[in-house]
Amino acid sequence: MNSQLRSTDEAKPLAGWRVLVPRGGPWGDSVAANLRKQGAVPVVAPLINFASTNDQATLETALADLAAGKFDWLTITSATTVDVLVSYRATIPHETKVAAVGETTSAALQAVGYRVDLVPERDNSAAGMAEQLVELEPEPRDILTLRSEIAKPVLTRHLIEAGHRVRSVVAYRTVGVPVTQKIATDVASGRINAILVTSGSVAEQVHLQFPEIPADTVIAAIGPRTAKDAKHAGLDVDVIADEQTATALIDAVSRYALPHALDEAQS
Repeated sequence: MNSQLRSTDEAKPLAGWRVLVPRGGPWGDSVAANLRKQGAVPVVAPLINFASTNDQATLETALADLAAGKFDWLTITSATTVDVLVSYRATIPHETKVAAVGETTSAALQAVGYRVDLVPERDNSAAGMAEQLVELEPEPRDILTLRSEIAKPVLTRHLIEAGHRVRSVVAYRTVGVPVTQKIATDVASGRINAILVTSGSVAEQVHLQFPEIPADTVIAAIGPRTAKDAKHAGLDVDVIADEQTATALIDAVSRYALPHALDEAQS
């Protein structure tokens, strides 16, 4: 009996954990399913959503030019941008290559039928994408970068400095989504054992909506860059995933010892 219990615990390292998943949709559903496999109870509570850009005419013109084949590359840095492409029924010509930052973004593109030609191998960030694109394309190319209103123009700046012709267009605005009072109470009381932080925008909402997070609640960031943004937003980060993927984030959390969650699992 004891050996069976041990093997069950090893197979489900997050047994007894309640983990807040800050995004909904297919990504949130996938993360929730993976957490359940690890024994955790996922609490899906979208903290951010996207709203239309304030300059829809510019976006629509850019997407029309994209469909017309006027760009050699399209760069996508978030899964939310994929949602925008879908909402506009954007066409990406076969001759236009697509570069995506992060496995989440890449998976989102492929899930809706868009192909992905490049995901940065060494540094899966906007800066890493710029570095790899510059290596792949020594000659000036026409590049469309779609971004959020609050995104830093790191990618655009690097590509322009390398001599590329870049059109940087705001695809969406990020807005906060208020959580229910129950979830806010569960966080404040410590009933939520871990909070996943998947972007700087999520970090800001965590800090804003949960002003009193218990010291033993684990704050887990999806990669070093997000951890830096989270700390800048005022969060104390306990866990940092080695890679910017949901799988790496859950693996990192599963390696973190949380005594009171283990007590709950055994009670």
